[in-house]
Amino acid sequence: MGAICALGNDVDALTKSLVEGTRGIKPLEHLDLGFPELHFGEVALSNAELVQELKALLGEEFALPLSRTALLALFAALSATREALDENNTVVISASTVGGMDLSERLFADWKAGEMTQARYAAEHPVGSHTSFVADAIGCKAMHTTISTACSSSANAMILGAQLLRTGRAKRVLAGGSDALCKFTIEGFKALSAMDTTGVTKPFSNERNGMNLGEAAAYLVMECEADALEAGRKPLAFFAGGANRNDAHHQTATSPEGNGPYLAMRDALEIAGLKPDEVDHINAHGTGTDNNDITELAAMERLFRKVPQYTTTKALTGHTLAAAGALEAVISIICMREGIVPVGHATSAAITGHTAMPVAQTIRRPLRNVLSNSFGFGGNDTAIVLMGS
Repeated sequence: MGAICALGNDVDALTKSLVEGTRGIKPLEHLDLGFPELHFGEVALSNAELVQELKALLGEEFALPLSRTALLALFAALSATREALDENNTVVISASTVGGMDLSERLFADWKAGEMTQARYAAEHPVGSHTSFVADAIGCKAMHTTISTACSSSANAMILGAQLLRTGRAKRVLAGGSDALCKFTIEGFKALSAMDTTGVTKPFSNERNGMNLGEAAAYLVMECEADALEAGRKPLAFFAGGANRNDAHHQTATSPEGNGPYLAMRDALEIAGLKPDEVDHINAHGTGTDNNDITELAAMERLFRKVPQYTTTKALTGHTLAAAGALEAVISIICMREGIVPVGHATSAAITGHTAMPVAQTIRRPLRNVLSNSFGFGGNDTAIVLMGS
């Protein structure tokens, strides 16, 4: 697995930050996007630094993209595949919401004024352009495709990858996603009054005031256990099951009863062959918005007799949109490997009308089964179950 986010530029750095309880949310330092009043989960590398790192990995002859989404994707994907696997037969399933919009924003004024010397870079705008760069970089000759279902996107990429493996239509899958910060996304969430304007987000708290946006890329190599063992690779974890359900309630909001989240979690556990009381930890979607937290909590309290110890690492990384599902799968595997339930935001009181609260401090304990939630606009709700190896 490979990841880059506000908590670190690789899995080792991410692990260290989770164990130490580091928070990666602060004002922007590397990106010139404005919004000095807001805090973000920004990757601690400029575009120029990402290009320098990637040239060292891919060589000067590889035509690198200009979009930050694609640069982050390449960085994390190459980290995940650094064991020099047979990438020729690896299916690439990647996810994004903004695609190359960060680059289009930088060039739009020139294009609008009729200055078209860089018009060719419009080819990086589509949401799937970053996937092609990843496939080319690892030498993929198999299928590659892009999923864009808002914030559940990369969790859905993992579900599709598992389906291809189970049915024999893929030998190996690189699944994940990438999203960079850009003005369009920030303005969109501001228009929805979904951004925290007070500093750092406070998920599952009566004082919650919205989200902090973040950026990240994360990828996981998926293959059948027998193939991994035959090649001498010990699995990091097992993808035990995943389910995608839909509220069909509202363009952006989840239903008040949390029907979509409830069905996604229930069905993911059923597919994994687990009972609710066998879940050790939940990495909740937990955006810190009024709608998400109360509906997700309602769904958890409906499904579980006693809600397992849960946290939301978006309070550490920011909400990384399409990359969130894969990033939080990486985080869940780290938690199982390190034996920790990390604290995101600690609140002193449950949300009014509810009883379950997120963990108040980082807890050290063995974890066997982790449920990770990723819920998107339009009620596109996904839950996945990961088991320790």
